[in-house]
Amino acid sequence: MTLFWGLLFLIFIFIEIITINLVTIWFAFGSLITVFVSLYFDSIIIQTIVFILASLLGLVLTKPITSKLKAKKFEPTNLDRFIGKSGVVIKKISYNQKGEVKVLDTIWSAISDDELEVGDKVIVEKIEGVKLIVKKEKK
Repeated sequence: MTLFWGLLFLIFIFIEIITINLVTIWFAFGSLITVFVSLYFDSIIIQTIVFILASLLGLVLTKPITSKLKAKKFEPTNLDRFIGKSGVVIKKISYNQKGEVKVLDTIWSAISDDELEVGDKVIVEKIEGVKLIVKKEKK
């Protein structure tokens, strides 16, 4: 059974290297511990229990650390900073017809499902290519 646990360890490590999601690393830890246990105990039941407990222990002890490492703070790029911002229509926007809006002192081409007149306040929903998708700001 030592060979089985060693092979299982290699498989889990291989999967972890490919995915880099810190999902199978705890099972790799459990199988590595079980390799050493299998040298002293021939019982499959004992080995399986050790594998499960070692995997769970590895998960419980390292999950808070790995969660902090994996957590990424979203930093808006130059374009992302426009999403959710208010703007003003400076060229009429009709359905299926581009217009222009001014957002953060920048003029953009924009489209909307709403009919928007010059001076209407809008909110940027998203950016598609080089145009903003906007909706009328609710008062």
